[in-house]
Amino acid sequence: MENGLNRNVEEKVLSPRKGGRMLAVTILAIVAAIALLAVSIVFMTKASERVGTTADGDGIYECINPLMATLSRVGIGVAIVGAFATCVLLLPGFKIVAPNEALVLLFFGKYYGTIANDGFFWVNPFCTAYNPAARGGLTMKSGSGKDGKSDDAVSFEIGTKKLSLKAMTLNNDKQKVNDEEGNPIEIGVVVIWRIVNTAKAVFNVDNYMSFISTQADSAIRNVARAYPYDVSEAGDEKSLRGSSQEIADVLKDDLQKRVEFAGIEILEARITHLAYAPEIAAAMLQRQQAKAIIVARQKIVEGAVGMVEMALNKLSEKSIVELDAEHKAQMVSNLLVVLCGNKDAQPIVNSGSIG
Repeated sequence: MENGLNRNVEEKVLSPRKGGRMLAVTILAIVAAIALLAVSIVFMTKASERVGTTADGDGIYECINPLMATLSRVGIGVAIVGAFATCVLLLPGFKIVAPNEALVLLFFGKYYGTIANDGFFWVNPFCTAYNPAARGGLTMKSGSGKDGKSDDAVSFEIGTKKLSLKAMTLNNDKQKVNDEEGNPIEIGVVVIWRIVNTAKAVFNVDNYMSFISTQADSAIRNVARAYPYDVSEAGDEKSLRGSSQEIADVLKDDLQKRVEFAGIEILEARITHLAYAPEIAAAMLQRQQAKAIIVARQKIVEGAVGMVEMALNKLSEKSIVELDAEHKAQMVSNLLVVLCGNKDAQPIVNSGSIG
């Protein structure tokens, strides 16, 4: 990586001349070549005279003005060469760049510069556009089937040499990783990114599209291994499920460090899919349900104890009935059974004395 950094190509933004004037010059050159060709043909015709007819009926012409004929031939040659030179030398220099697009140019293999402004321009006709990502496409998949594999696939191929400076979306396929506690989980992210340095994007990496996709996979695994899926028993403050914003910031910073070498800026990175792997999903669901039941029971017991305490205090304050320790214990037991039971209590009417 250090060697690659030493060979970094600095971005050079060009200010090429507008293409309108050169287009007018090109049109005039082509029109002049056509006019010269037509005039030369006319003069060549006038420089010859028909003096007879062959046996086949073809005319026999004799040059009556050698100088005019020679000049006509020269004019025809100049017209043809001029038109050909105009098409070969001037027309390839015209470039059209749309807003939020850039064009990286090479001059015989050497970096010439980048057109980053939108408009119609004319540059050195020997400069060629270069975009390594245009050599192939990138396939992205989304959705999952019953076996956990992706069902839907979207592939696209960059067919233009221009680089897009717009904010682009990378919807990375969900993958199976292990969290901090070693539990297998499925996680997928969406990354919003853009190119900020065209020279780094095309010269520092072979294909910046596949580069950011690979680095996103690596960043996901790195971040997922550092945090538990849910808040662990040790009481960690951050978790993949409960700290989405914090995890998104960590993922963004980690991915930015990885792709900065390619002249890419990460605008946003968020988790779009998070779930336990199918092989442990049922067991983890039971675990979550058990934790929920325990928490609910704790709340019920706390409320029931408070209600029993309040009932005993009210009975004592208003002197409704005097209860000894044994009857208080019995009353507490009955109230706790009624308040904490899963089923409705069956009332029993005591027709005798309390004692």
